[in-house]
Amino acid sequence: MNVGIRAARGEYICRLDAHSEYSRDYLVRCLETMKKTGADNVGGPCVATGRGRLQRAIAAAFSSVFAVGNSHFHFSDYEGPVASLFPGFYKRDTLVRLGLYDEELVRNQDDELNLRLIRAGGTIYQCPKIRLKYFPRSSLKALFRQYLQYGYWKVRVMQKHRLVPSWRHLVPGVFVTGLALGPVFKLVSPVLFFLWVMLVTVYLVGSLGFSIHVARKKGWDLLPLLPAVFATYHVAYGLGFLFGVVDFLILRRHEKPNTRVRFATLTR
Repeated sequence: MNVGIRAARGEYICRLDAHSEYSRDYLVRCLETMKKTGADNVGGPCVATGRGRLQRAIAAAFSSVFAVGNSHFHFSDYEGPVASLFPGFYKRDTLVRLGLYDEELVRNQDDELNLRLIRAGGTIYQCPKIRLKYFPRSSLKALFRQYLQYGYWKVRVMQKHRLVPSWRHLVPGVFVTGLALGPVFKLVSPVLFFLWVMLVTVYLVGSLGFSIHVARKKGWDLLPLLPAVFATYHVAYGLGFLFGVVDFLILRRHEKPNTRVRFATLTR
């Protein structure tokens, strides 16, 4: 991406990622929105869709607050300023001034770039007229590997900018930690183990409730799959986040010569 941006001679840079389909008027709408709002980065909501039953379930969960929190770019009817969006339409001069994408990051390069943009006083704007479809991973294994990397590299962004992420990034890590401590609680204290059982019960009830809510809108045939999809999102991101805390905040492996970090190869 950086090679392409440096070689470009136009005024605008539009990033078009894989796993996506873009409307015929996508570029026109992006340019129109940028000129209308004066924003430094514009784009549309990331409307997830799928072709098979499992991919449809993964796409349906992608738009649920239970899976992704309150991130605006997942919701098709939101218009206004956002913290980040997918994939992005920028002024070339803005990207050059920001220093382009951080090539250390295997994941979260766009989030990190948009964070720098906002901290520099810029604006990111989402418009529903800018339309694209996103096709998520089509298997739970691929989804797990993807979100494991998202959680892991989010910690590096946090460490780099000395920034505490929003609660939606912390909750999966806390949840996974709580799950792992269950056997310890059983040995140490009946009270703590009871609280652990209550935590798991609340999660399972919440997962079932949101699965029913999503299936009512997206198709009842997805209901048996949705609890497993939600768990994959949560456990993968949370586990990756914990690995990132160990590697980047505790061991600081990225600062040590001849020491490789984990998840350095991008999954597809």
